[in-house]
Amino acid sequence: MQQDRILSMLGLATRAGKVVSGEFSTEKAVKSRKAFLVIVSSEASENTKKMFRNMCSFYKVPWYVYAPMEELGHAIGKGFRASLAVLDAGFAKSLEEKLKADGNVAPGMAEDMESAWEHSAEISNKRGDGRK
Repeated sequence: MQQDRILSMLGLATRAGKVVSGEFSTEKAVKSRKAFLVIVSSEASENTKKMFRNMCSFYKVPWYVYAPMEELGHAIGKGFRASLAVLDAGFAKSLEEKLKADGNVAPGMAEDMESAWEHSAEISNKRGDGRK
């Protein structure tokens, strides 16, 4: 049941225009500091997982390995997707709480996610979108 809630929340965030998907767009969002959360498919290659693990650790963006590519893509109304980024702090925090409750923590994820959220809040304040 929790999985349905996570995928439903991703669909809602997509309809709100707060999700980018695909390896290139996700990477661009992280590097431009617009991403608040990254989700990588459980079926993604080890190279892809390693790339996002390293990138997200460097840019202090929380990331999770979750769901097969087909389910991720279907949740956001697209085809198979190996990765996606959530561009809104509110959606990202809600999704992260649901992912943690479901027991999905990516191996090698940053130990101190509170510092990542503080970093995200700083970015949000600099952008002026008012989220804390």
